[in-house]
Amino acid sequence: QVQLVESGGDLVQAGGSLRLSCAASGRIFAIASMAWYRQAPEKGRELVAHITSTGVTSYLDSVKGRFTISRDSTKNTVYLQMNSLKPEDTAVYFCRLGGVYDGRSVNDYWGQGTQVTVSS
Repeated sequence: QVQLVESGGDLVQAGGSLRLSCAASGRIFAIASMAWYRQAPEKGRELVAHITSTGVTSYLDSVKGRFTISRDSTKNTVYLQMNSLKPEDTAVYFCRLGGVYDGRSVNDYWGQGTQVTVSS
C-alpha cells in the first residue's frame, strides 16, 4: 500500500513564499510522473505543475515564473516551491503520483491536500 503525506501549507501574506512537500512511502519501484493540483472554494480542481520521470516540467500559465516543481526520486518526494504568492493562489493543494509501479501493478495516488491561504 502506497501512502502520500503532504506538508508545507500555511497562511502567508501576498508576496511571500511557501514550499510544499509530498512524500510517498510503501512498496514503490518506479513513479512515472508527479504533479500538483489545487482546488479553490467552489471551483474545480486544476493542474498547477507537472514533472515527468525525466525531469520535464510544465506549469499552469498563471504560475509560470513564480512556482517551481521538483522531485527527489531517491526519496519518492515531490516539491512545489511557490514564490510571489497572490491571494488568487489560495486553495487546497493536492499532489498526485501517476504510474506508480509496486512490482505487480501500476496505479495513481492522491495526497490528502494541504491548505494554502494568501492574505492581501
